[in-house]
Amino acid sequence: MLSYLIVTAIGLFLIFEGVLPFVAPNFWRRMVRRMSEQSDRTLHITGFICMILGLILIFASHHYILTH
Repeated sequence: MLSYLIVTAIGLFLIFEGVLPFVAPNFWRRMVRRMSEQSDRTLHITGFICMILGLILIFASHHYILTH
């Protein structure tokens, strides 16, 4: 069961990561170029915020599923 969840999570991650370059490649390229110009500190903070938001979403969805 755990391996299924991990593979599913990786699959979803890859799908979400691929949507923007597929739909708007020029925008994606500009965004990546801007990100490469950011300081390490800014990227660390951005990554940390994304991880926290992801954890909040996971815990909220888990709580919702268990209580409903």
